Amino acid sequence: MPAIIIETRIKASVEICFDLSRSIDLHKISTADTNEEAVAGVTNGLLGMGQSVTWEATHFGVRQQLTSKITSFHRPYTFTDEMEKGAFKRFSHKHIFKKVDQNESCMIDVFDYQSPLGILGRLADWLFLKSYMKNLLIKRNQVIKEFAENGSYKELLS
Repeated sequence: MPAIIIETRIKASVEICFDLSRSIDLHKISTADTNEEAVAGVTNGLLGMGQSVTWEATHFGVRQQLTSKITSFHRPYTFTDEMEKGAFKRFSHKHIFKKVDQNESCMIDVFDYQSPLGILGRLADWLFLKSYMKNLLIKRNQVIKEFAENGSYKELLS
């Protein structure tokens, strides 16, 4: 079962990073190349404890849906979203936020997942899926960093 851990330093408060990480609108911006859209549940604004969103996107040439739900929420330090239904056998994405100093935070993603299809899924992880997922998370985090550091977050979080 692959786990992807990514640390991103951001020159912004943990509160700003936390809220941008649960923003449906920012997620849409960060996944524009896969035409990701929120089609059910919370479809704009911020996700909170117990809330879910169903995303529809194109990955590997296939249009698919994935529903995830916030299962743990401790603002502004951590929240977890878990897949309720979708292409994975399961996934859990833990978001952790730590204050580094007065003007900097560390955002840590722990994305733990299991692919379907047994040995074929494990082979896909090894060949391309883990790398693909890691790149999606890195891109998302760069968009969060950009919005947090240049002040664009104000439009999304107002």
